[in-house]
Amino acid sequence: MSLFGTSSGFGTGGTGVFGSTTTDSHNPMKDVEVTSPPDDSISCLAFSPPTMPGNFLIGGSWANDVRCWEVQDNGQTVPKAQQMHTGPVLDACWSDDGSKVFTASCDKTAKMWDLNSNQAIQIAQHDGPIKAIHWIKAPNYSCIMTGSWDKTLKFWDTRSPNPMMSLQMPERCYCADVVYPMAVVATAERGLIVYQLENQPSEFRRIESPLKHQHRCVAIFKDKQNKPTGFALGSIEGRVAIHYINPPNPAKDNFTFKCHRSNGTNTTTPQDIYAVNAIAFHPVHGTLATVGSDGRFSFWDKDARTKLKTSEQLDQPITACCFNHNGNIFAYASSYDWSKGHEYYNPQKKNYIFLRNAAEELKPRNKKW
Repeated sequence: MSLFGTSSGFGTGGTGVFGSTTTDSHNPMKDVEVTSPPDDSISCLAFSPPTMPGNFLIGGSWANDVRCWEVQDNGQTVPKAQQMHTGPVLDACWSDDGSKVFTASCDKTAKMWDLNSNQAIQIAQHDGPIKAIHWIKAPNYSCIMTGSWDKTLKFWDTRSPNPMMSLQMPERCYCADVVYPMAVVATAERGLIVYQLENQPSEFRRIESPLKHQHRCVAIFKDKQNKPTGFALGSIEGRVAIHYINPPNPAKDNFTFKCHRSNGTNTTTPQDIYAVNAIAFHPVHGTLATVGSDGRFSFWDKDARTKLKTSEQLDQPITACCFNHNGNIFAYASSYDWSKGHEYYNPQKKNYIFLRNAAEELKPRNKKW
């Protein structure tokens, strides 16, 4: 029986993977643990593209490494390889054919990792740490986009030491996403810039932020025709904005919602408010997952404007998440995000990556046919 197929293998084995007696706060959802997780906080996760057979997961960390695991149908994970930078890895992505992985680091470089030869070479350089990296596949060009704390967005064709293009941003890049032909970058000081990527990348529009606090994560969503039509933006103040680029009725269609807060929607008592660390859209249903510093993940239906599920609380923050290409697997990383400063850092605490069957839980609340 396939663990991540249509019939779920979760909780059907009697004792379960982790024994039946322990109530384990590091894995309260009893999800599958990825073997040999990184030795420091996990900054990014990404699954292999649909062009590749099987499922491969990459994860970058503050231990300066990026690792690759094969995720088998029975839920077993096999560590395959790893590569190093000389500073923390902040982001990673795949090429569209799955043969290469691109990594961005605090060492101010980006690297291209050829998985077949297991060789990594530098392909990009900035004057500050590189916070975001994305592969762009256009009909007439393909390139890597890097966003840095040096306030530039650069585009590289991977064969030249110089960028094809460098665009100045008003502030440091904090997060970015690409779904051709659209890119969106969120910066320090609540900057928000949309780029169009057809023919060649260019700035399309600067948007006044719908959020009042520091931007933390951004993810583009598509319409029913599979075209990018807007984005979800998360902040450090437990809030997500759903923003359409050209909505019929901006005042009605764009909205924000609270999440990752201690006592839900009860506003009469004081709330603990946590950062939204990552957002991922389900590739089939268009529903979304958010993960936060509160150590929970939540699933949402933005069209019905409802919450589908919230997890039990893990004993540390969730720092990254992603879906595999068909949306059957939800991966999330549990590690310290320094949101409470150094006094809450415990070097004895291990980091984990968990895999969850996502086929059923992310189905929209009411199908609009």
